[in-house]
Amino acid sequence: MAKSYKELMHDITTFIFDVDGVLTDSSVHITPSGEMLRIMNIRDGFAMKAAVESGYHVCIISGGSNEGVRIRLKNLGIKDIYLGSPDKVKTFQEYCAIYNINPSQVLYMGDDIPDYHVMKLVGLPTCPQDASPEIKAISNYISHKNGGKGAVREVIEQVMKVQDKWHLYYNGKHD
Repeated sequence: MAKSYKELMHDITTFIFDVDGVLTDSSVHITPSGEMLRIMNIRDGFAMKAAVESGYHVCIISGGSNEGVRIRLKNLGIKDIYLGSPDKVKTFQEYCAIYNINPSQVLYMGDDIPDYHVMKLVGLPTCPQDASPEIKAISNYISHKNGGKGAVREVIEQVMKVQDKWHLYYNGKHD
């Protein structure tokens, strides 16, 4: 019998997120000069920072390459940021090899076709509520929140609660 998503959460040591459609709502605001602006959710940022500070691996793999995104994520303490990644599977495999991470310990949240093949390799594929039908079909967990609207916070908080780490962070007793 297959494990439920809550059972799979016990084994998670690593969070990997796409950017557009996961950390953002898929919208791109284009300025008159051609600069593309994205909006990220502060609560998603808080949860990613909590995960980093609690000892989880947090990684970003995105086909986009906005340097503003990199700066925002670095400010949250995320060190492994792969922007402009043309082959997410190859990037994922190299990342796991660097840190000796078993793919079964990875929660990956994606929202669209470029995430499909890497999501088939991880222990807990997840997606926002507004993900494409193909991604929803392979996800063990579909957030109740849309991309850019708290879906990342929701899955991080659930994993940390299942592993009894959220209250430690919340109460200021994290390392």
